[in-house]
Amino acid sequence: MRNRFIKAATFEGMTPGALVSDELIDFHRRHAAGGVALTTVAYCAVAPDGRTERDQIWMRPEALPGLRRLTDAVHAEGAAASAQIGHAGPVADGRSNGLPAVSCSPNFNPQSLGVVRQASRQDIARITRGHAEAARLAVEAGFDAVEIHLGHNYFASSFLSPKLNKRKDEYGGSLAHRARVARDAARAVREAVGDRIAILAKLNMDDGVPGGLWLDESLQVARWLQADGSVDALELTAGSSLLNPMYLFRGDAPVREFAAAMRNPLVKQGVKAVGKHFIRAYPYQEAYLLDSARQFRAAVDLPLVLLGGVSRRETAEQAMAEGFQFVAMARALLREPDLIHRMRDDATTRSLCIHCNKCMPTIFSGTHCPLAAA
Repeated sequence: MRNRFIKAATFEGMTPGALVSDELIDFHRRHAAGGVALTTVAYCAVAPDGRTERDQIWMRPEALPGLRRLTDAVHAEGAAASAQIGHAGPVADGRSNGLPAVSCSPNFNPQSLGVVRQASRQDIARITRGHAEAARLAVEAGFDAVEIHLGHNYFASSFLSPKLNKRKDEYGGSLAHRARVARDAARAVREAVGDRIAILAKLNMDDGVPGGLWLDESLQVARWLQADGSVDALELTAGSSLLNPMYLFRGDAPVREFAAAMRNPLVKQGVKAVGKHFIRAYPYQEAYLLDSARQFRAAVDLPLVLLGGVSRRETAEQAMAEGFQFVAMARALLREPDLIHRMRDDATTRSLCIHCNKCMPTIFSGTHCPLAAA
């Protein structure tokens, strides 16, 4: 990798028919040309029922030609490419996908306005195999890495959550049981690809909801992943797309913009009526996940990726000084894809991102930061 900056996964909304578009290729090419070392394609579901909406990519042979064109374009700019793979679980929109969503236990999905059914053992085995096959396809498509999604109360993360996971079998109860899905998925990926590409895991440090996964248990999961030898690095994240989506992002909560972007009329009205209680605002500060991430740095030897409020060169330098190997950036790069080159040339460069978070609802139209052209 040419530097320590990673373009974090942000659903692009540029995959009509669940396939790569020219717009998606240009999106990642711009970030590669702008200086990042690694750009992350988000999100590549391991099964068609694992998408948060019907136009997300799911990994299958038909997607390979487009993905290969994307990785070729990124490599031509001197950067590497990573595919974020996972299953959305209770966050999947079964109504949009036309397929029933599955979760650790029956949970309500506010986007589809339906109850997600409990995954059977056969479902768990199928999704675990799906991770392995998705990783193999990523190798074939020319990716340099895969990022296994173990956060945000997606499928594996929902099992980790004591709030969501009410199972009484070998996948529920103790942390060892609740961590089985995440560990098995990572081991399946390692077995499928060996050392041909790097394997990262995006792991929740905490869910940001009372009764959810918290630091003490997440630290143990990180230790187990290290002991398993299944991943090469951890990207540390937080929050629940199902229960508290803004906990990860901090800054303004654009409730009105989210309501306008909703396709389902009932969901649109619901966001207008009660969205401020679900889409909560949290004060923004630089490196807002650093305090929690420091505990992981002390607990494991794995390379770690610091995420959350990295928008200045000195923040990245501080992270390196504290033993983090990489930093991941999202909103700042949506505003300015060339920010890394500008930081390289001038250490005093400041991101123009104002953390209004209006880039978040624009993913439904594939436009991203509404201020980028300003």
